[in-house]
Amino acid sequence: MEGTIQRHWEYVCNHNKDKTKILGDKNADPKCEDSDNKFDFSVMSYNILSQDLLEDNSHLYRHCRQPVLHWSFRFPNILKEIKHFDADVLCLQEVQEDHYGAEIRPSLESLGYHCEYKMRTGRKPDGCAICFKHSKFSLLSVNPVEFYRRDVPLLDRDNVGLVLLLQPKLPRAASPVICVANTHLLYNPRRGDIKLTQLAMLLAEISSVAHQKDGSFCPIVMCGDFNSVPGSPLYSFIKEGKLNYEGLAIGKVSGQEQSSRGQRILSIPIWPPNLGISQNCVYEVQQLPKVEKTDGDLTQTELDKTEVLVTAEKLSSNLHHHFSLSSVYSHYFPDTGIPEVTTCHSRSAITVDYIFYSAEKEDVAGQPGAEVALVGGLKLLARLSLLTEQDLWTVNGLPNENNSSDHLPLLAKFRLEL
Repeated sequence: MEGTIQRHWEYVCNHNKDKTKILGDKNADPKCEDSDNKFDFSVMSYNILSQDLLEDNSHLYRHCRQPVLHWSFRFPNILKEIKHFDADVLCLQEVQEDHYGAEIRPSLESLGYHCEYKMRTGRKPDGCAICFKHSKFSLLSVNPVEFYRRDVPLLDRDNVGLVLLLQPKLPRAASPVICVANTHLLYNPRRGDIKLTQLAMLLAEISSVAHQKDGSFCPIVMCGDFNSVPGSPLYSFIKEGKLNYEGLAIGKVSGQEQSSRGQRILSIPIWPPNLGISQNCVYEVQQLPKVEKTDGDLTQTELDKTEVLVTAEKLSSNLHHHFSLSSVYSHYFPDTGIPEVTTCHSRSAITVDYIFYSAEKEDVAGQPGAEVALVGGLKLLARLSLLTEQDLWTVNGLPNENNSSDHLPLLAKFRLEL
């Protein structure tokens, strides 16, 4: 036996964007309670390692004993973990289609989850699933996102995302909604141009799904394997809501690799206008079918005006998005400064998996340029502690006897104040 790794709940209070106080009793389970004025729910993000990908990349698992790599060994372990943590929402990546149909979905349904799945578009038979407890949420909409676009040469990879709109089941009549997104971005460390564009496509879909009648956004939880490390330009873009990418090498976007041997610089703009997504990561207004027909069509002068706007925007190397997103994890252990890791195999031990969420907005009124749209905030109550690389090698890395993926599950408890 290789021994087990202990992970404990960390309680969080006064969560400003960067100051997180960790409190508390290491073992008690923070109770999620619903009452008239609050709705508590937990979210797990977990890359469960598709068996096909494991077998295609066997060089990454040379440190493992052979039996622990079989699906017949791994799946019961993964299921046991999911059962044990009992999250209200699961965002799973690398969910292999045949296993999903035959085992994963039936098993999760029997645990009280409703499951939605989006398979990758190429020859790769895995994808992303979002599963949620019937008892906690109703499903309002399912919005798959395909990052492959035949009409955009840049977008020749088959990664996908999935965005759900969920409604908490509450006794009261008017109930808020929550937008949950899940994705697995391209791995290739040298193609930061594709990664950023995939992210922009996901953000555009989230904007469209989370947009409310009054112009604000409902609370958002965005999970996944972003194949980018903390502090990288892609990560900073998610957290800061802006990125000036002028002069940035495409291999530096994700921070996965140190060298950028003879690399291209990101072009301005990164993606072509026919993608239909602006530099603010929202769908361009050219989705005309959605508008009710007025008397005539657009006049030529109006068309010219839009042309000019688009051209001016093209030349800017600034990306923006309209959300105020925080990361559940802080990526470093406060006492030692040692990095947390979410994945560990023969090649690397780093953080690439995240749970981002709409933080309660600090009051930004009066600050120049404070144009982040109003966001219904979520309060982070607790998170399941992560580990260091050293912790993981004491149990022979991942996967091992007890942990059956090469990623760790991330887990957070949130409160929505009503």
